[in-house]
Amino acid sequence: MNILVITGSPHKKGTSALLADNFISGATEAGHTIFRFDTMFHVTQPCLACNYCRRNAGKCIQEDDMELIWEKLIHADMIVLVTPVYYFGMSAQLKKVIDRFYAINEELRSKPKKAVLLATCADDEKAFKALKAHYDALCEYLHWENHGQVLAHSCAIREQIEASAYPGEAYTLGKHLLG
Repeated sequence: MNILVITGSPHKKGTSALLADNFISGATEAGHTIFRFDTMFHVTQPCLACNYCRRNAGKCIQEDDMELIWEKLIHADMIVLVTPVYYFGMSAQLKKVIDRFYAINEELRSKPKKAVLLATCADDEKAFKALKAHYDALCEYLHWENHGQVLAHSCAIREQIEASAYPGEAYTLGKHLLG
């Protein structure tokens, strides 16, 4: 299975990065092909809502590092969204990339995909409420099927998540993907 992992953390060694690393390790061991796009370390612009893409067969007017993932996004069998929760939602870095999906909206909606959500937060599990609602709405709209979530709460720093069961859950989720 071709899997596109899109991360939204500004920290290369942060809590959500650990979940992404472990998921990727498990999925790679299971024989899946992974492409990882760390939004913070690429140049991506927000959607301008200019509709240039609608008039130009899905070609976005902006020329940035989204060029690295357009084809991978279209052809992936699974999309994995990875984010820390900042003020009850996904990071701005990840949201900016998801907003750009608009350019290839019809292609994304025409081929059902599998989806996974990996997220971390410093607070308790209630902090995930808005993120889960957004993820569910995105999956419903794009006809993506949820294939699992690891929602790591009470993990403000790397040492806290390392001492938890969450990294193992992310690894196991990646290792036991079907498809």
